[in-house]
Amino acid sequence: MSTQHISLRGAGAARRIPTSRASLLATALAALLVACGGGGGDTTTPPPQARSSFTSGAISGFGSVIVNGVRFDDSGAEVLDDDGNRHGVDDLKLGAQVEVEASDIDRAGGHGVATRIRFGSEILGPVEAVDLAGQQLTVLGQTVAISPRTVFDDNLPGGLAGISAGAVLEVHAQFDAARAAYVASRIEAGSAPAAFKLRGLVEALDGTAHTFRIGAATINYASASEVTPQLANGVRVRVLLATAPVGGQWVATQVQAGERHHDDHGEAEVKGLIDAWTSATQFSVNGLAVDASAATFPDGQSGVVLGAMVEVEGTLVDGVLVATKVHLEDEEGEHERGEDYELHGGISALDTAAHTFSLRGLTVAYGETTEWRDLAEADLADGLMVEVKGNLSDDGTQLTATRISRED
Repeated sequence: MSTQHISLRGAGAARRIPTSRASLLATALAALLVACGGGGGDTTTPPPQARSSFTSGAISGFGSVIVNGVRFDDSGAEVLDDDGNRHGVDDLKLGAQVEVEASDIDRAGGHGVATRIRFGSEILGPVEAVDLAGQQLTVLGQTVAISPRTVFDDNLPGGLAGISAGAVLEVHAQFDAARAAYVASRIEAGSAPAAFKLRGLVEALDGTAHTFRIGAATINYASASEVTPQLANGVRVRVLLATAPVGGQWVATQVQAGERHHDDHGEAEVKGLIDAWTSATQFSVNGLAVDASAATFPDGQSGVVLGAMVEVEGTLVDGVLVATKVHLEDEEGEHERGEDYELHGGISALDTAAHTFSLRGLTVAYGETTEWRDLAEADLADGLMVEVKGNLSDDGTQLTATRISRED
């Protein structure tokens, strides 16, 4: 295991958090279940009859868009950000956290047809500290952990080592409540944003002073034009902030409900970190409430704890994922060949001296360990359609190709 690797799996009772934070997370989960109409083991609402699907996770490839091992045809999909703005499919990037609404998924072939894709980051704000040894940084008062699966955009050459305090970053991540850290799946440079953004759990709410905390950031909402009526300790919010603090506090312009609305779907699959936990059958993954009271646990229940990485299958009913199966995910050895990512498309910016080319906005490096299928290294040329499988480089800025195949 690389020395910079951060394990995302739980370790049973070894996962401990302070009592105050445990209470906060319990409050968050209770509020989430009540708001969604779930809770307890008495989910009696029948699954929706329409065969549609919901998938949530990080983008691991393109051709069209690959999430949780399923390739979704995105040619007719509506692509939206957290503010409801429309985008083109080219705005979807490797490592971005997305939610995909699609047709019924062909599990045997691993295919689906996306109708809507939503994407959004957790943090947009300034870097306050960089810890190379600890493989983490502090952004907008939040600890951001770097893992071997963190993708750094091309506009951040050098990855973590190329980032300095004061830089503005956009961070796609999931919150590891057990460590109070956002585990980044993608980081890119923010381009002079009109506002900073932060999604997280409310702490230390003071209704008189009109302040609360998210992590180490103190937020003043006295002049906000919008404040969710659900504002309370333990509630997840999405906050828009003025780009300059006042008196050591960040000034909120809007405080919105941080939970995303989810329609009913007859099939659902979510991969992520357990960020609120009552028991192995009542928890949430990336803010989505899960009722696993009738689920099977192929890997057992002991590892289903706060901060564990899980993949949950089931149906989505009234905003609750009614689970049929809960898998524990092992981030340390999921792909023996190191083929965590898959890209399809036309080569550009071929550099035969550096043994690199660009594909879907990512630099691909090839070399002696690359396996070639239906072509040789000498056949590479700009415009050639290829499939590339591989893993991220140590700094997260390149895809190291283990296999390159010709595509018609």
